[in-house]
Amino acid sequence: MKLKLIYLFTVSGILVALDQITKIWVQTRFQLGESIEVISGYFNLTYVQNPGAAFGFLARSPEIFRENFFLIIPPLAMILILYFLKTVKDNDHIQIFALSAVFGGALGNYIDRLRVGYVIDFLDFHIQHVYSWPAFNVADSAIVCGIIILFILSFKESARS
Repeated sequence: MKLKLIYLFTVSGILVALDQITKIWVQTRFQLGESIEVISGYFNLTYVQNPGAAFGFLARSPEIFRENFFLIIPPLAMILILYFLKTVKDNDHIQIFALSAVFGGALGNYIDRLRVGYVIDFLDFHIQHVYSWPAFNVADSAIVCGIIILFILSFKESARS
């Protein structure tokens, strides 16, 4: 378990550092709503304050619900990840990485909520301004990638059974 925890804290620590550095950079260099085109017609850096979860989920929920939900759920999710980590084989590096990514992403967004009361999003992808994804951040990306990896591993495991 000790090596798994070292791996978890290393991967999630790197993700949290990258997440917080990019968010602080955006927060200090951009005005709220300001956008800089990076790839014309496809990608901007846009400063957004997100009171909801990844991709704006629950952003329009009542404030009292959101505040309590987002103060309680991330620590519970991180505890659950630590529990799952105990069941993972020491040499299952992909699953350990995936759990570490989700842990780091949850922690990165949780730090925002404690620090400023909302999550800072800035990665703004769109297709020629016809379709636009909700803005997101490094932590959201880590959570989504980690969950996708876990789903793939789960499907592979169930196919073997």
